[in-house]
Amino acid sequence: MLQSQSQAYIYGIIAVLLWSTVATAFKLALGYLTPLQLIAIASFSSTIVLGVMISIQGKLTLCLKYLKRHFGYYLLLGLINPFGYYFILFQAYDRLPAQQAQPLNYSWAITLSLMAAVLLGHKLTRGDIGAMLLGYLGVVVIATQGNFLALHFTSLSGVALALLSTLFWALYWILNQRRNDDPVAGLFCGFLLSQPVIWGTCLITEPLIHLHWQALAGGVYVGLFEMGITFVCWVMALKKTEKTARISNLIFISPFLSLFFINKFLHENIHHATYTGLILIIAGLMIQQYSNRRSVKPIPED
Repeated sequence: MLQSQSQAYIYGIIAVLLWSTVATAFKLALGYLTPLQLIAIASFSSTIVLGVMISIQGKLTLCLKYLKRHFGYYLLLGLINPFGYYFILFQAYDRLPAQQAQPLNYSWAITLSLMAAVLLGHKLTRGDIGAMLLGYLGVVVIATQGNFLALHFTSLSGVALALLSTLFWALYWILNQRRNDDPVAGLFCGFLLSQPVIWGTCLITEPLIHLHWQALAGGVYVGLFEMGITFVCWVMALKKTEKTARISNLIFISPFLSLFFINKFLHENIHHATYTGLILIIAGLMIQQYSNRRSVKPIPED
């Protein structure tokens, strides 16, 4: 049991470290690609890697069963993620400094509570409401760079897109919980069915021609370490842990590490308001986690 928990921490730390690099990777890749082009290359790379992984695990037959029985369901999931979610998220990163887009997107777990209350009828506790107030106060602090009384935004459209992406991700998460399917096989099914739509849209509107090697490298990196391998590491961590909270709490390290990479490689001077807003968001998420663990019917954390 101790060995299993140690393996869970190893997988969890690897996932957190890799996820911490992707905000920087987004901005670097978007220097060479449009958001749609980045989705096309990244999602294709991720689909290939996921396909190899489930083949090694002997789950191809399981995927065929899922596609045969629930084709429409997985097509919808694929249209939400990767297509819709990442198209909106990359548009936000294209408009905002990475230090703003990253923590704004991190508020998706708070958005999830609101959507679960609306769509699933989950009751909001006082802890949930307090977490939302703290979290969205943090969002305003980051979006306005601390000048929230004047409500001056670096890019209002960028902020709106970053927050809209949290709605898409929360919706994807809620729909994904309707079935108790294997998470890696299910992710592969959605990504596979999204490919014709993504590539058809890309080739018609923004064909991939005369790309620099940096563009391909950036797209592949995002596909491997945002959409593919890192997700599998996180799933393995959750499967091997004795208690989900021990692993899920590791994710709070990610946004602070991400700011370090943003400063180091993108040379963004991290504004004090970014730290303040991020701490408020993290505080809200921690209150939400603690509240949900004590609730009779909590919103699942994993």
